[in-house]
Amino acid sequence: MTESEYHHMLDELFIRIEEALDNLESVDIDYESGEGILTLILPDQSKIILNKQPPLLQLWVATKYNGHHFNYDNGKWIDERFGGEFFAFFDEAVSKQAGTEVSLNLQ
Repeated sequence: MTESEYHHMLDELFIRIEEALDNLESVDIDYESGEGILTLILPDQSKIILNKQPPLLQLWVATKYNGHHFNYDNGKWIDERFGGEFFAFFDEAVSKQAGTEVSLNLQ
């Protein structure tokens, strides 16, 4: 993957997440975006931060519980430590931090 493809993919992903949050009815999650960073602000004011890591072609995600680094492999973003796929991880992480079931239906 080229760096240009990488940026395009993550820009599209961040837009999809923002649109899903705008349409979410189960819980009110605010967000801020810019400069390759998307910050979700949950009802308890805790944050989940997604950011680009262009030198590594990775997607990094920080929750209040831990951090994850995702590599793009065979059409999926895969956690380099735990092997989990991003979309399943993300719904679970947002749900855990929001204290309620959240399904963003991003897949």
